[in-house]
Amino acid sequence: MSDIEQGTTDVVVIGGGYAGVMAANRLTQRPGVRVTLVNPRAVFVPRLRLHQLVGGTHDAVVAYDEVLAAGVRLVVDEVTRIDAAARRVNLWSGGTLGYDYLVYGVGSHGAEPRVPGAAEFAHQPVTLETARELRAVLDATPAEAPVTVVGGGPTGIETAAELSEQGRHVTLVCGGVLGPYLHPKARASAAGRLAALGTTVLDGPGTRVTAVTRDAVTLADGRELRSAVTVWTTGFAVPDLATNSGLRTDRAGRLLTDETLTSVDDERIVAAGDAAAPSDLPFRMSAYGAGCLGAHAADTVLHRIAGERPTPVDLSYAAMCISLGRRAAVFQLANKDDTAKRLYVGGRPGARLKELACEFSVKHLVNEARKPGSHHWPKGPHRRELLRGRGEMAEPAAERAV
Repeated sequence: MSDIEQGTTDVVVIGGGYAGVMAANRLTQRPGVRVTLVNPRAVFVPRLRLHQLVGGTHDAVVAYDEVLAAGVRLVVDEVTRIDAAARRVNLWSGGTLGYDYLVYGVGSHGAEPRVPGAAEFAHQPVTLETARELRAVLDATPAEAPVTVVGGGPTGIETAAELSEQGRHVTLVCGGVLGPYLHPKARASAAGRLAALGTTVLDGPGTRVTAVTRDAVTLADGRELRSAVTVWTTGFAVPDLATNSGLRTDRAGRLLTDETLTSVDDERIVAAGDAAAPSDLPFRMSAYGAGCLGAHAADTVLHRIAGERPTPVDLSYAAMCISLGRRAAVFQLANKDDTAKRLYVGGRPGARLKELACEFSVKHLVNEARKPGSHHWPKGPHRRELLRGRGEMAEPAAERAV
């Protein structure tokens, strides 16, 4: 007899980002499932907008009333430990929550910089709070003061462009290639737009940052750049909750799961989003991927509640979009294996597509809240081919003795 036939099933979702909200909303499609979402802040943060918060063009917050299904209970708190044996989580406030199933959707944050002085003097706008802090620092800094953005990935490019468009004197230090994911044609388009905005782009092997001080940045080739405000956008990490709870993780701290997103240690724990490592082969961190993985995690839980066999995750990427201020962007089309195609959309059309992507990242959550189970995403065979090529796959939790 399934849990749903026996009575109410309690599911606790840890993390109120794209993955957690999608999972929580989708879980409400079946009667008898009581969903509790635990998140440390009382508002949803669309992280795709944080660079706009830094630039002053968006507040990067959405009320949970707008994106969370009415049947989901929101607990504003932080989980400090998962007690898998007792099926409960400990909260920072001192309380506990019991569960029948747990969705682990804690997301990611900025990695601790290892470059001398970076942790002390650079700003990492990767959370709502740190983005607001950087915005306040910029407001208090003269417009003509030099700003250095470290990191040539999407976050660095978007932040540099946003500030340049506001009239700031910005140097983007890539530490390697500008936009390494982009096709060379799209990369050239991005470089041209940054130049038009007045951004100084430093790329190549000699641009790795070796030290940061209060008013300067030192590069590997010996150059020292004056910098009144230094913004650090390199590297992401995941919370250490799984590790501290005695659950197996990959080297980065992501929860190790099988291909159904079920923990290799406990079939009652399912992971979603940036902090999941299915078969030790995690997906690229993205809002799009987080939403899809959140939906699949919910489906896995619902299958288990109904006594059914969960299905392996299947996810294909269609594009990566990088904004270049409010009037241009690069919408890089992708192959299903998440490699860049030669095709891209730039300029104002690219900006419109980027804005649509940001809007739909939230709209998908709203739609799932109104009609649970409605979210769909493109599939493809590439992941199965990768796993076959490696000759390994995490053992399905459903086939293990629990």
